[in-house]
Amino acid sequence: MTKEAPVVLWFRRDLRLGDHAALLAASKRSKHVLALYVLDDALLAPAGNPRIAFLHGCLRALDEQLGGRLKLVKGEPAEEVVKAARAVGAAAVYVTADTGPYGRRRDGEVAKVLAEHDIAWEEAGSPYAITPGRITKPDGDPYRVFTPFFRAWTRHGWPRPADTGASIVDWVEPGKSLKIPKSPSLGEMELPEPGEQAALDVWREFHESAVAGYSAGRDRPDKPATTKISPYLRWGCIHPRTLLADLAGDESEGAAALRGEFAWREFHADVLWNRPETARQNYDERFDAMQHETGAAARAAFGQWCEGRTGYPIVDAGMRQLLAEGWMHNRVRMVVASFLVKDLHIPWWWGARHFMQYLVDGDLASNQLNWQWVAGSGTDAAPYFRVFNPTTQGEKFDPNGDYVRKYVPELREVPGKAVHQPWKLNAGQPEGYPEPMVDHAHERQVALRRYEDIKGQ
Repeated sequence: MTKEAPVVLWFRRDLRLGDHAALLAASKRSKHVLALYVLDDALLAPAGNPRIAFLHGCLRALDEQLGGRLKLVKGEPAEEVVKAARAVGAAAVYVTADTGPYGRRRDGEVAKVLAEHDIAWEEAGSPYAITPGRITKPDGDPYRVFTPFFRAWTRHGWPRPADTGASIVDWVEPGKSLKIPKSPSLGEMELPEPGEQAALDVWREFHESAVAGYSAGRDRPDKPATTKISPYLRWGCIHPRTLLADLAGDESEGAAALRGEFAWREFHADVLWNRPETARQNYDERFDAMQHETGAAARAAFGQWCEGRTGYPIVDAGMRQLLAEGWMHNRVRMVVASFLVKDLHIPWWWGARHFMQYLVDGDLASNQLNWQWVAGSGTDAAPYFRVFNPTTQGEKFDPNGDYVRKYVPELREVPGKAVHQPWKLNAGQPEGYPEPMVDHAHERQVALRRYEDIKGQ
């Protein structure tokens, strides 16, 4: 009797064992599975220390779930995956489809080399409830606007979570394997607990206690009203189908708002699938003619923005939260992005790159296309007059100033919403806190004039 040939399960953005479509597909081919992860410099080089540290933590958690049988290698995937597969006599390599621009190119190269060695390449599932590219207009064209995409996405629906876990296969001993690297130093930064179990715990707590209030509270950075699930979605410690299955039948405003946020994530992934160049270039090509500041003064201003030293408290609180936690509240992400692009007139891709350096949940599609949404160069049909006023945004969404005081210690003695306009205090500007670096009303007019200059192109 011929022994069943093993297969390889190559983990990427799916660092879990539950609800894992590729694991389920692999188990139907063979009960003997080698768990593989490739440390790829093409992905690690642009990632900052917070993302790398969180990745390492997720790999340790996965390795523990596998009983220490995660094979870790480092190098070119087209070489390392083939080498690992041949070493165990694998008949196939199974993966969760990677729909990003680099991932698609890399996977094509790996599949080609595997074929030369008669090893099958099998994709099952993706990091999304509905794989990017599946939702199209009736004529087959992709959607360019979120609302009709959302309606089509909802009508399409998605599969139930896959019933998988560590015990559905026999994990092959990895043989020679690298140790998971020591995580880089983060100083005082505190990251979320990594791994699948942590993701399930975070989601369970939110689902049981906070979904009902999500719609009303999600824009309030001073309140613990958001899911905090985004780092786990980015690394695949939990699948969105799991979350959507738990929300099924819940017609509350909170559940509806949350489904909408998941759909935005999938919309941006779909846009990037259809227009991969928008990871680096304007979706709306008219914006290629937009005038930006890029000289020495702009670099200095960018540095102040990165450090949270703009003199606008809500902006500075957000940028300092990013440095302290590797995360930033979504409403505040929009405010700080608007300030960079429309008050300082600095290109959106400078800010997008900084975010990807520090955000634990840094996801190419969501990050780049949300920056383009704020900049006006993205999919939105009417972006020209969306210029966030940092003072009124702070007063509206952090009405008591608690968020600002948490992250800007120079302002901790300023009571209530007065913290949003420290330049108006009778006692004068608090010591150590900078004056506003620009006049928002003036810069808003500059931004609008520059938009008008390209509008008809």
